[in-house]
Amino acid sequence: MRTAAVRLYGKGDLRLESFELPPVKDDEILAKIVSDSICMSTYKAAKLGADHKRVPNSVAQNPTIIGHEFCGELLEVGAKWKGRFEAGGKFSIQPALNIPGNVHAAPGYSFPYIGGSATYVVIPSVVTELGCLLPYNGESFYLGSLAEPMSCIIGGFHANYHTTPGSYEHRMGIAHGGKMALLAGAGPMGLGAIDYALHSSRRPSLLAVTDIDQARLDRAASLFTTAEAKKCGVGLVYLKAPGADELMKLSGGTGFDDVFVYAPIASVAEQADSILAFDGCLNFFAGPQDPAFGAKLNYYNVHYNATHVSGNSGGNTADMLESLEMTAVGKIDPSCMVTHVGGLDAVVGATLNLPGIPGGKKLIYNHISMPLTAIADFAGSTDPLFDGLANRMKNGLWTADCEKYLLEHGKPLEVPEVAR
Repeated sequence: MRTAAVRLYGKGDLRLESFELPPVKDDEILAKIVSDSICMSTYKAAKLGADHKRVPNSVAQNPTIIGHEFCGELLEVGAKWKGRFEAGGKFSIQPALNIPGNVHAAPGYSFPYIGGSATYVVIPSVVTELGCLLPYNGESFYLGSLAEPMSCIIGGFHANYHTTPGSYEHRMGIAHGGKMALLAGAGPMGLGAIDYALHSSRRPSLLAVTDIDQARLDRAASLFTTAEAKKCGVGLVYLKAPGADELMKLSGGTGFDDVFVYAPIASVAEQADSILAFDGCLNFFAGPQDPAFGAKLNYYNVHYNATHVSGNSGGNTADMLESLEMTAVGKIDPSCMVTHVGGLDAVVGATLNLPGIPGGKKLIYNHISMPLTAIADFAGSTDPLFDGLANRMKNGLWTADCEKYLLEHGKPLEVPEVAR
């Protein structure tokens, strides 16, 4: 089977090229990738190359396929897995494999024949053996792709913990009915966090969302209104670049039980530390590119107020399943994350320039040729394809009808025969 894929060769060296996949072994599965969304973690891997923890040192000689937020269809199931998986079934992947002895290895970073930025892949046995190949029964592929970033958000909520004075036991999860702040929280991951905070079974009573960008805050407020939050039992407040004093006043002077940092900026992390309540947990969610990144931490409060820090670079398989299940029944809608759509031929440029492209998630359809385009620009376009997509959006969001229309009417990808 010939595939087209974006492969990483080193720092800033991404190439869209065509090559032959090896024959599928009895313990492997051949799959078609339909959609993938671009993660900031992929940008970091592309910039760092072999200096990234998940990228092999031999990447220059043995390039890896990038992309880890993907969804597709199983085409050929090896004998070992027949009866458990069937050709024609949709699937998603939990990329955090946690392989014993190689915990950083992951599809989209470390493997030569599996990654989200490809038309066809070979799923190695280790993915299936670790329970990380997940059947997906949703209507649209893109929601299967977005299940992975949502699982990371869910993992963050589960990774936080709290204590009881006089006990050494940690109670995992956010404080139910507590006070929560999402700092730099109006980006794509912050939007997913708002959705989950409002609609999960474990909710805060107060949710403060901050950002420096008023346009992003306005979009968040239109997607998740204070009236909707009130129905969920949550007091939701949006604030543009507030100071610590303003946030403390909002909390009633007690501080926040759970504070999430969604931008790897020292001043944001330090503000998060300064607004923690007694036994407050700071989740440093946003992964920095600089391995020497640091910020001040108030150790007086660590000692006397039992404040503490958590962090997670991804969810686990249970988080992924929770994401898929909540999406399937409509409890959460990750569509709010998507602001741009493109084809596989847009991946190299979009990935390498990701921090400079405003908006949220960049959704890719791997068998389509299309420049990365803001979905807000579809309306009023003279391009029949974009006009058709605009007519199928709902409340400014990408939909299953949009996906179906694009897959039926979009320009097929022209598979490159040489690297470019």
